Amino acid sequence: MKVILAGYNVDSTVIEELKKFSPPRGDITPETLSASYARISRDPRSVNELRAVARAEVEKARRSNQNIIFKMGHHSVAEHAVFNFDIIGVSRLALEEIEKFRLCSYTEKSQRYISLKDDFIIPEEIKKTGKQEIFIDTIKAQNASYHKLYKRLKPYIFEKNKDLAENPKKHSILDGWAKEDARYVVSLATEGQLGMTVNARNLEFLIRRFASKKLTELRELNLKIYDLAKEVAPSIILFTEANDFDSKTYEELEERAESFLIPGGKGGDTPVRLVDFTQKADTRLVAALLHTSSYFPFEECYRRAGCLSLKEKRELIKDACRHMEFYDSVLREFEYIDLTFDLIISATCFAQLKRHRMATLTAQKYNPELGVTIPPSVEEIGAREEFIEIIEKTNDVYSFLKEDLDIGAEYVLTNAHRKRVLLNVNARELYHISRLREDATAQWDIRDVSQKMSVLAKEVMPLTCLLIGGKDAYPEIYENVFGKKPKLVPPE
Repeated sequence: MKVILAGYNVDSTVIEELKKFSPPRGDITPETLSASYARISRDPRSVNELRAVARAEVEKARRSNQNIIFKMGHHSVAEHAVFNFDIIGVSRLALEEIEKFRLCSYTEKSQRYISLKDDFIIPEEIKKTGKQEIFIDTIKAQNASYHKLYKRLKPYIFEKNKDLAENPKKHSILDGWAKEDARYVVSLATEGQLGMTVNARNLEFLIRRFASKKLTELRELNLKIYDLAKEVAPSIILFTEANDFDSKTYEELEERAESFLIPGGKGGDTPVRLVDFTQKADTRLVAALLHTSSYFPFEECYRRAGCLSLKEKRELIKDACRHMEFYDSVLREFEYIDLTFDLIISATCFAQLKRHRMATLTAQKYNPELGVTIPPSVEEIGAREEFIEIIEKTNDVYSFLKEDLDIGAEYVLTNAHRKRVLLNVNARELYHISRLREDATAQWDIRDVSQKMSVLAKEVMPLTCLLIGGKDAYPEIYENVFGKKPKLVPPE
C-alpha cells in the first residue's frame, strides 16, 4: 500500500510568497489535479505519475479538462480542484443566497458572539429609486435600537442567570445571549462575512446561478469570484453565463401560481406543521434494517417487518442504536424515512436552519404579514413597545420601497421578520438537527422549532424517533431506553 498526500489548501499569501522567491513556473494551479485524476480510469500509470505528467504539461492538462468536462460531460473531475474564498462586506440577505449551495462549506461571522458595528450596505436598487435617505434613516434607527436593547438585556440576563454569572468563564456566553436577542431588530442589509470552501464543479454552478440573479449585489459578487477563479483555473469553470432556466423559471412559476391560488388565501398560521411523512415509518425502518442484515429482497423484509410485534420492532431498532454515542449519526437506513414540515420562521431562525444542507429546503420571500418573532427576553425587560415601534416603522418603509421595486425592498426588513419554509428531511437528518439544535447551548429560536418538529415526528413514528433529542439530553434519553448510561457524555 502507498498513500501520498497529493496536495492541500494553502493560504494564497503563502503561494504568492513562494512564487515570488522561486523560479517562474506555470503549474501552480488546481487544474493539474483534476486532469491527472481524470486520466485514472483509462491510463495504466500510477496516480502520482499522472500528476507529474499534468504538472509538466499544464496547457495539455487544461485542454484535457475542457474535453472531458465539455465534450464528454464528466463534470466530476472538477470536484478535485478546491477553492477557499474570504467573502467580506456582503449583506445578510446575500448570505442567504450564497449558503443555498449544499455541497460547499461555510463559516459565517456570528451575530450571536460579535457586537455589531452599524455596518450595512446600501443596495443599488434602493439608490436608483431616490429613496436612499429614508432607507438609511430606518437602518440607523434599527441599529440604535439594537445598542439600546443590548445595554438593557446584558444586566438582565446576568441577573437572571446568577449561577452562571458567578463563573467568569461563562460571562461570554451570557453576553452572547444578550447580543443574540438584541440582533432581532437589525436589518437584512447588515454587513456580514464568511469563509467559503468550494470545489470547482460547485463553484461553476454558483457562478452560473448568480449570473442570472436580478439582485445587483449578487451579480457583483459573482463577477469578483469568477475573476479570481478563472485566473488560476480557466479549464474547469466553463458554463458560467446567465441562462433562461435560472433567470426565468421561478418568475414564470409565480405567474402561473397566481392563476391557481385564491387571492387573499394565506393558509395556516401554525408555525410548525408536519404536512407529510412516510406512512408506517417504523415498519419501513425495520424492513430496511432487515434488508441490510440479510439476503432477502426488500418486499419480503417489509412483509416480515409488518408481522412483527411492537416489542420485536422496538428491540431491533434498539439493536441499531445500542452502541451509538452522542456524536454518532444513526444508521443510514434511517434515510428511507421522510418527513415534510411547513414552517413559519424568523430570519434569525432561517439563518441557522439553512445550514442543514442535506435537507431539502425551499422558502418563500419574507412577508411582513406573517408578523415578527419577538425574543422572550425583550418582553421580560418591558421593551416590547419600543421593539414593535421599530418594526412598524420598518414595515411602513418596506411598503414605501415596494412601490418602486420588484426586488430589493427586503433589505430593510429585520432578523425578526418571518417567511414560510418547506423543509423535507429524512429521519437521519432530523436526528442530526435535533442533536445540534435542541441542545441547551443552541439558540432559543431554532431550539423551539426543532423541539416542535421532534414532538410531531415522535407522534407518527415513535420507534424511529426512539433516541431523538438534544446532545445534552442524550445520556438521559439513552438511559430511558436501555436502562443504563452511554459510555460517553457530551462535554459541558
